[in-house]
Amino acid sequence: MRINLVHYELFYHLYTFAMNPVSELVPLAIFFLTYQFYDIYVATGSLMAASTLMIISQLLKFGRVDKVKLMTFAMIIVFGSLTLLFEEDAFIKWKVTIIYGLFAAALWVALVGFDHCLIKHLLGRELKLSNAVWYQLTHAWAVFFLFCALLNLYIAFYLPLSIWVNFKVFGLLSLMLVFIAVTGLYVYKSLPTDKKE
Repeated sequence: MRINLVHYELFYHLYTFAMNPVSELVPLAIFFLTYQFYDIYVATGSLMAASTLMIISQLLKFGRVDKVKLMTFAMIIVFGSLTLLFEEDAFIKWKVTIIYGLFAAALWVALVGFDHCLIKHLLGRELKLSNAVWYQLTHAWAVFFLFCALLNLYIAFYLPLSIWVNFKVFGLLSLMLVFIAVTGLYVYKSLPTDKKE
């Protein structure tokens, strides 16, 4: 199979869409490293500070911030503040589940309630696929986000804190990359023949 520009664009657009929830790798890395040397509360504060700097830098560079990133940032600030205020790490743990739960709900509500395929809205200009494929992708990503939300709940509240931190930083990222690859292969197989050549 000959790899051409279409293949790279396909995986790039899927990566851009899917990695929004975990796209700020620098704040995540700072969160992880700070936790290793201090504790969850210092790590949470560091995550909030790094995320704030990331948002400011994007505003200065692009003049705007993607809505998904802005929502994720708001959740970090709200749940991070609650974590620090009450000295209770359950708040920062819940943030992950709520974010992924909201993504799953948004995909399903838009599709079922309004017959609007959000993934097609985001990627339809770059990828020409049938409506059936767009609907299948929407359901697949909604299920995946829901799975991540529930998995986070289990790991956060039934396993040690250190395992949850590793899952938040490395586990979710790994799951996302694997699902992007699977989605990419499915989309590639669904592309019109002339787009594959």
